[in-house]
Amino acid sequence: MGRNVYSLVLIDDVVDAIDKIAYEKKTSRSNLINQILAEYCSYSTPEMRMRDIFESVERSMADWESFQVQLQPSNAMISIRSALRYRYKPTIRYMLELYRTCGPTVGELRVSMRTQSQQLIQILDDFFSFWFSLENKYIGSLFPHGKVACEITPGRYARQFLLPRDRSQQTNEALAAAISDYIHVFDTCMKLYFAQLEEPDKAIASMENKYIQYRKNSVMV
Repeated sequence: MGRNVYSLVLIDDVVDAIDKIAYEKKTSRSNLINQILAEYCSYSTPEMRMRDIFESVERSMADWESFQVQLQPSNAMISIRSALRYRYKPTIRYMLELYRTCGPTVGELRVSMRTQSQQLIQILDDFFSFWFSLENKYIGSLFPHGKVACEITPGRYARQFLLPRDRSQQTNEALAAAISDYIHVFDTCMKLYFAQLEEPDKAIASMENKYIQYRKNSVMV
């Protein structure tokens, strides 16, 4: 979707009003005018698509305990926080980014936790590694090269979301539901894992059962 420079003759008062709204929305004058014209013409821009998906994700999160959605300066990102029941009560941060071009991937999720504890980082890495194995076992075949597109670094996890193959599942509402379900099951499994650190086999079995249920009931992204 290309962009070009066009000349417009506008009244100074109109420009002032546009600039004020653009500042409040943390966007540029050009981007705001582009959105206004697109809405008037019933045309959906990438920014509008991302906004619709984020708003739907936020509504979904409101129905689940412990999630807190925080808007970011960028139109392409939102931050979601979730409290973990563990010593020092650390907070899990989910940074959701959507791409302007939708397909074959639609965005990515980055998971992190602010901590200096090497013990906690090691536990996180163990969970991320098992989660990666679990996803590859059940949905790896959906991804190029037969592996889920993810990256694990100390205390951090990043994972891309695929555009579903079924066109009926590519709507903004359907994508928001799929992404929300993924974050929810990821968060649930992480908390199951931390709650059963003394019984790792039991924790892994609980997580796998939860993932199988998610696989049956949700759209894979």
